Amino acid sequence: MIKILANDGIDPAGKQLLEEAGFIIDTNNIPQEELLVKLQNYDGITVRSATKVRKALIDACPNLKLIGRGGVGVDNIDVEYAKEKGIGVYNTPASSSLSVAELVFAHLFTGVRFLQDSNRRMPVEGATKFNDLKKAYAKGIELRGKTLGILGFGRIGREVAKIAIGVGMDVLAYDLYPFNPEVEVVLGGGATVKVTVKTVSQDEIIRQSDFITLHTPFVDKPIIGSSEFEHMKKGAGVVNCSRGGLIDEEALITALDSGKISFAALDVFENEPSPRVDILTHPKISLTPHIGAATNEAQERIGLELANLIIDHFKK
Repeated sequence: MIKILANDGIDPAGKQLLEEAGFIIDTNNIPQEELLVKLQNYDGITVRSATKVRKALIDACPNLKLIGRGGVGVDNIDVEYAKEKGIGVYNTPASSSLSVAELVFAHLFTGVRFLQDSNRRMPVEGATKFNDLKKAYAKGIELRGKTLGILGFGRIGREVAKIAIGVGMDVLAYDLYPFNPEVEVVLGGGATVKVTVKTVSQDEIIRQSDFITLHTPFVDKPIIGSSEFEHMKKGAGVVNCSRGGLIDEEALITALDSGKISFAALDVFENEPSPRVDILTHPKISLTPHIGAATNEAQERIGLELANLIIDHFKK
């Protein structure tokens, strides 16, 4: 029987589907340093962002026939090398898009109403400095009527645009590759409406947006650094629920401290899983620990999609 190690877990629905198809699924996590030896007992491995599948591990496991990534990014897998070795590599780019998009807006609503700082200070100072805090957080703004710039207009960027349109925001979109600017927004009761977003350059996103959200693959250098912050609107906000390293964190702190931008929101970090302390403690940064796809609905969709990909692979 085919044996799969789901080293970072898999949703029960996906596990059940695989078991019904005759696969053995092991969900016990094997530490990274032990994988070189223990992975040789499996035909395939599924991971999320924690486990790394690099060249050395691939070379040590000639039995390996499949690597599955529960999620979008495959930065933790040496994809091309694995394919050269005849190993199937699969990910699940569609399953978590809505969950990530909703997290973007959780951060946006947090940033414009100072919730990241308020939630830290109210438990400590709320009973003694209530009116002072009320005054400190009295200048929030609304999202409706503001411009959201989306850098990267793939599946997640499109879902972000749909929510933004529903909120009443103007949307600017940029991508390295040609894309369809029309999105279908789902309204209450299941009704839909098609809306065409405005396509602009990356520079126009930087200069014209009230808020910027990043949805691009990993790159060798930050997309947003000192120069980009300098050209943003004063008081703009930035959100990164995509990849750590897309924003220069040193430049980000400088822009926040100077008042050039009003807030930042980060679900991903340069130094995961040990983000720098001045990022974690900054009062103008809304923080989450890389949970973009961490909803029950997304995990079930990911598990089922990954299970079907595995089944199809071994049927060939």
